[in-house]
Amino acid sequence: MIQRILVTGGAGFLGSHLCERLVADGHDVICLDNFFTSQKTNVTHLLDKPNFELIRHDITLPIHLEVDQIYNMACPAAPGHYQYNPIKTIKTSVLGSINMLGIAKRCGARVLQASTSEIYGDPEVHPQPESYRGCVNPIGPRACYDEGKRVAETLFMDYHRSNGVDIRIVRIFNTYGPRMHPYDGRVVSNFIRQALAGEPITIFGDGEQTRSFCYRDDLVDAIIAMMNGPDDFIGPVNIGNPTEFTIRELADLVIELSGSSSKLVQNPLPPDDPTRRQPDITLARQRLNWEPSVPLREGLEKTIRWFRSIDLADYRPPTPNYA
Repeated sequence: MIQRILVTGGAGFLGSHLCERLVADGHDVICLDNFFTSQKTNVTHLLDKPNFELIRHDITLPIHLEVDQIYNMACPAAPGHYQYNPIKTIKTSVLGSINMLGIAKRCGARVLQASTSEIYGDPEVHPQPESYRGCVNPIGPRACYDEGKRVAETLFMDYHRSNGVDIRIVRIFNTYGPRMHPYDGRVVSNFIRQALAGEPITIFGDGEQTRSFCYRDDLVDAIIAMMNGPDDFIGPVNIGNPTEFTIRELADLVIELSGSSSKLVQNPLPPDDPTRRQPDITLARQRLNWEPSVPLREGLEKTIRWFRSIDLADYRPPTPNYA
């Protein structure tokens, strides 16, 4: 069935791929974005499609639209960006969620919240199941994002319980792939950009902290599966790749695949930076019949190939914090 679908943050890394997939499936798609950390070029190829519309708007402000589904993807996601204007970051999560839930309540739409593994903070349970409540510093420099996303989950559940709003919640773990902003400050884009330029690759701490990296196509598959999944499954559900790598292993693999001569340099570990991060995806396997299929080596090869194809002069760092 053809749906009228709103994607907030639709010109971002994941949002643009989501829009692309939904447009290809024949849905009428509205892409909403304020272009703070995203690129209009991510969706330029969709502008001539009759079932695609682009609106420049900030979701902290109300907007009135008639839709059947809402993917709420809008929020700066890299530490350097969300810490650049922490008050705006938490407003995006909180006020943005209230505004999107308001549309969903009025229209009877289903709304999906793109939550994050950051709600687990620096976890004391490993790997992290959805039942784990997290270990978050509410007054630290990452709290604007961590706590903002936690409050967003609270709002979604309260709108569901109090008003019967049809919700879905996914907790997204580290994701990478073509169309990442080269200056988004994330570890994959930083390493690839530095390696291709022959610059030193910056590792924070000793590099033994771990992450789990999910390729963007696998992630979009999971988000769509959750939106259209069983009526009795609202989440939250972890979406990510359960294979764990150290940051140093990632850096070595980027150097190998790019053929770079870059050397590793160590900087101090930022405050509250998680030491381990790995999703337990048992629930996604059971309820969505989903698990990632793209291994890190294959995904990195595709991502490096894309980075080689772009002109960095076409991109500007959204904030000074991207190294």
